Amino acid sequence: MTHQMKLKPIPFDLIKSGQKTVEMRLNDEKRSLIKAGDFIEFTNTESGEKVLTCVCNLTKFDNFEALYKHFDKRLLGYCEGENADPCDMSQYYKKEDVENHGALAIEIKLI
Repeated sequence: MTHQMKLKPIPFDLIKSGQKTVEMRLNDEKRSLIKAGDFIEFTNTESGEKVLTCVCNLTKFDNFEALYKHFDKRLLGYCEGENADPCDMSQYYKKEDVENHGALAIEIKLI
């Protein structure tokens, strides 16, 4: 199955370059359909460019704090000197939604 997801330009470019190999999402109903071996086609929200990835693994967490503790920040798309802060995800998801659904780490590889 191929899933469609949109990304802002910076995370899109990091996935396209192979630097970001873990996509972080709310573990909502839509994401619960994703399985290892599925494909995700990411679309750059500004340019419309697309990149195809394969889902290698999925890990569920109670929240983004636990997810951030589990993975090296570079796999999440942060640079070595950059502060990896789970609060960064609040620009995408409401606190109540995270409390209700949890967080999902989607480990991917480029096709």
